[in-house]
Amino acid sequence: MNLHSDLSPSNDQLSKFTRLRRLLTGEGTNFIMEAHNGLSAKIVEEAGFDGIWASGLSISAALGVRDNNELSWTQVLDVLEFMSDASSLPILVDGDTGYGNFNNFRRLVKKLCQRQIAGVCIEDKVFPKTNSFLADNQQLAEIDEFCGKIKAGKDTQPDDDFSIVARIEALIAGRGIDEALRRAEAYAEAGADAIVIHSKKSDPDEILTFCRSWDHRIPVVLIPTKYYRTPTQTMKDARASLIIWANHNLRASIQAMRDTCATLMRDETLVDVEAAVAPLNDVFTLADASELEEAEKVYLAGGPQVEAVVLAASRGSELAELTEDKPKCMLNVRGESILARQVKALKRVGVSDPTVIAGYREEAVDLAGIRKVVNADYGSTGEAASLALAGDALSRDCIISYGDVVYRPFFLNLLMERQEDFVILVDPDWKEHREERSLDSRDMVRLSVPYDQAFDGGEEPHLVDIGENIDGADGEWVGLLRTSANGSRKLKAELERMREEGTLAKADIGTVLKRLVKKGETVAAIYVSGNWMNVNDLLDLAQARNAM
Repeated sequence: MNLHSDLSPSNDQLSKFTRLRRLLTGEGTNFIMEAHNGLSAKIVEEAGFDGIWASGLSISAALGVRDNNELSWTQVLDVLEFMSDASSLPILVDGDTGYGNFNNFRRLVKKLCQRQIAGVCIEDKVFPKTNSFLADNQQLAEIDEFCGKIKAGKDTQPDDDFSIVARIEALIAGRGIDEALRRAEAYAEAGADAIVIHSKKSDPDEILTFCRSWDHRIPVVLIPTKYYRTPTQTMKDARASLIIWANHNLRASIQAMRDTCATLMRDETLVDVEAAVAPLNDVFTLADASELEEAEKVYLAGGPQVEAVVLAASRGSELAELTEDKPKCMLNVRGESILARQVKALKRVGVSDPTVIAGYREEAVDLAGIRKVVNADYGSTGEAASLALAGDALSRDCIISYGDVVYRPFFLNLLMERQEDFVILVDPDWKEHREERSLDSRDMVRLSVPYDQAFDGGEEPHLVDIGENIDGADGEWVGLLRTSANGSRKLKAELERMREEGTLAKADIGTVLKRLVKKGETVAAIYVSGNWMNVNDLLDLAQARNAM
């Protein structure tokens, strides 16, 4: 039985020390997963594990040094502090040999407890240690000396449930089962809370023999890195209390980074890489960026406010019966409506309560966390008229979006990083992402700098022309516009002029941008390739559901 079944919700209130102790002493076999920094600790918790193994090998490798005590214990402690802060899980740290004699070890124990590290595993080798899998000439510590370390640690620990796990290296050193058992007996007598019996053989025979002879006198922890083919049930049957997946997050990340680097070195483009890596938004989520955003609302109330306007008044008649009872902004794309996806992405960049201009079936636009404004004349007016209804949103920094565009959240970060009055995103590879039926987009653009020259360190691209049938088009506007507070005011004034001229009702946003450019305003452009979809018909919707 896994301890998941024993850990009732009330146990979430227990200390990290007590929770690790229960993993070691509870019924059945439990599992903890390797982590080596704050990010990987969060991922371990996200996956549902009940505890973390802070691997000395992984921490060393992540910092670019060998697993031979080349890191000082204070450097390891710095990493552990980030891990402990990042995760609510109890951490069992790989403490190598204790970083010296009994005096070094008892100071280590005290400092670990101060940082809420729930336990430490120390191995019975001499300091500085050699990784168990690297050499045959492993030098073991004397039993009495190692027992003194255990006793010193137990006498020092400020929390009774702090766990000291003694790792026996007799099998690694070729000393045999009898020596391993002799050491286990001594370490248990000295006060160890559990023992690790370690092996570098590819079969589990000597581990299983030890477990049978030991008969679970104190809990046994297994690290099946080398004998990974052994069925987990076999280790459960041997009464292992805890199994450690010891270095697999680090090894997985090495392979993933190599693959990404090789692809970029070969192809010199992010196009294929972007779909294979975690979305940038994942990074912000794991770093709990939303908490900072909420805190900024409390503590930086006087700071600049970012608004958003989503133009979502149209039905999308090409989508047939799917939009009979709702506008296309409410169509489902992989579990969420297009609008809900946009609202979530906007929240990540600090936008609360975006203004949504509804029209067709406006009653169906009932999403929480929006400010709905209705364009009652949606049937006879266009996007510019809808935008003119945005009111105070067009007086501050603002993100303006089509209501039918599905995009990766990092698009908004690209916009927020820029300071110009007007910034748009342009896809230079638009033909590759569209079917022939929809190549006549009204949002084609020509920019001052073509895509193949935009990254040479010279002029930043800006808008020259936008509309249908643009000669020499450099790409397609993806339907996202960022305006500074000054840009918002200029945009609002231009919309009012168009109203007075009688040209507002039928105009689209491209027409407004073209007018601004003709008046000498600079509309900056950022090239992006793929990672978005404008949902105009059923095939667009199917592609969005498959790719986004």
